[in-house]
Amino acid sequence: MTPAVALVTGAGSGIGRACVERLAAGAARVAAVDLDVRFMDGLDALPLAADVSDEAAVAAAVARAGDELGPLDAVVNVAGITGTRAAAECHVTPGDEWRRVIEVNLTGPFLVCHAALPGMLERGRGTIVNVASVAGLVAFPGRCAYSASKGGVVQLTRSLAADYAARGIRANAICPGMVDTPMTRWRLEDPELRGAVLERIPAGRVATTEEVAEAVALLSGDAMPYMNGAMLVLDGGWTAV
Repeated sequence: MTPAVALVTGAGSGIGRACVERLAAGAARVAAVDLDVRFMDGLDALPLAADVSDEAAVAAAVARAGDELGPLDAVVNVAGITGTRAAAECHVTPGDEWRRVIEVNLTGPFLVCHAALPGMLERGRGTIVNVASVAGLVAFPGRCAYSASKGGVVQLTRSLAADYAARGIRANAICPGMVDTPMTRWRLEDPELRGAVLERIPAGRVATTEEVAEAVALLSGDAMPYMNGAMLVLDGGWTAV
């Protein structure tokens, strides 16, 4: 069963948009958060503009979602960036690139949880789903900041589970491998780069955003109440070999 009220970040495209569509299809009332509400055209959701690295903007978005839709049952942290091509190996990654990737990918989920948790604690229930990455489990070569940020999301998720499980709140993470999104399409549309990606995936294909959204719907609902602090890997067997 999907949650009654959910908030999804990174909702304008890719995995985030698919999550909004899937949760709304399950009759959830959804607050869709992204940098620009124009990204949310066509979504059956409450559009909210916010930079997830901005504490005041996040707090305002969470508060408005609660005021207009009702208490949040679920939070889905999807918003993320890889950084520019300059965010590569550690010794060549500019400090501002490092900070921006960490601010969006790791500080963002923290700020959303920080704002949403008091309401969940007051009601004694809630679910948090963080979209991490297989890069949080095995490092992506040449992507120092991204790998570090997603490893942080994995540990943030475990910390949330450890701190709040006894108070009725579950936190789990999805760790996708390569997914066909606007953020990855430049790589997948290059035959050589796509071939290199597919060579690493036993399934022989990349994931769809809808497949990730199905996993998010499962974890954000009440079908698996004992699953807490877990990493659900969706990578076509990538990390199994």
